[in-house]
Amino acid sequence: MPAYSGYVAGEIPSRLRLDRYAALYLKLLSRSQIKAKNLKAKVNGKEVKISRLLKAGDFLELFWNDREPPDLIPEDLPLDIMYEDGRVVVINKEQGMVVHPGAGNHRGTLANALLWRRRNLGGAGEGFRPGIVHRLDKDTSGVIIAAYDDEALAFLSSQFKERSVRKIYAAIVRGGPAENRGKVETRITRDKRDRKKFTVSETTGKPAVTAYRVIRRWEGYSLLLLRPYTGRTHQIRVHLLHLGCPILGDPLYNGQKDKKFKNATLMLHAKSLSIQLPFSAENALPSPRRFSIPLPERFRKIIRLLGMRR
Repeated sequence: MPAYSGYVAGEIPSRLRLDRYAALYLKLLSRSQIKAKNLKAKVNGKEVKISRLLKAGDFLELFWNDREPPDLIPEDLPLDIMYEDGRVVVINKEQGMVVHPGAGNHRGTLANALLWRRRNLGGAGEGFRPGIVHRLDKDTSGVIIAAYDDEALAFLSSQFKERSVRKIYAAIVRGGPAENRGKVETRITRDKRDRKKFTVSETTGKPAVTAYRVIRRWEGYSLLLLRPYTGRTHQIRVHLLHLGCPILGDPLYNGQKDKKFKNATLMLHAKSLSIQLPFSAENALPSPRRFSIPLPERFRKIIRLLGMRR
């Protein structure tokens, strides 16, 4: 673990966070690397959070993980590109594609595809790794954004952290919520009985908020639009199960196969994303950009079968 130690200079602005001091003044790590390399800190000999406010004269010690990430193999995989410039790319991710390599998934991921695309079309160097700003579950389709440089990654990530990004999802669920509009506010934590799952809790876990609106009801099913205000793992899936209307085709939170739609896959789709893009030669707009896509064919097929016109 590399380390830095030294006194905080007196000319820094008051109430400056430790992580910003490390990135902007010491220039040891970029803001995106601070999270990726798990920055740890001590101030005056005591362990502190990296959000700690510094003052002149503090003795600062920093530690981070500098191990090389596992090799990412570039792969020429088909992608549905919605927007691309020299700094970011917006993709309509197909259902079934894993976003980032992990246990058992080292090939065929969105990250593999973006690495090939950037190296072969954009001339990125050997050290380039695509910056996945946010995640979509393997079986969730829809809009996802990635960055091509560390500064762009930090710019986009800060908007997710500050919750200024607007994400809209569509879901077909079994049954439906009692009200046509509403907001679910709970805590979400890992399920102690099944470590692959998450669950609602009254006392532990992280706060999670999801707003919903019912677009259409049929006998036994509903079409919903949802806006998550937080980004917890499986948040929408857990909140809809909590409402008593699990997502149709959800193999994890709705285990039994639906009698009417036995072959249905997870009916969850990231329909739109509104976010401000970093400045580039292709993009100089200061206002947020909205990227939206229609419902995929698997949605339209079930809607037709339920009796709704396209």
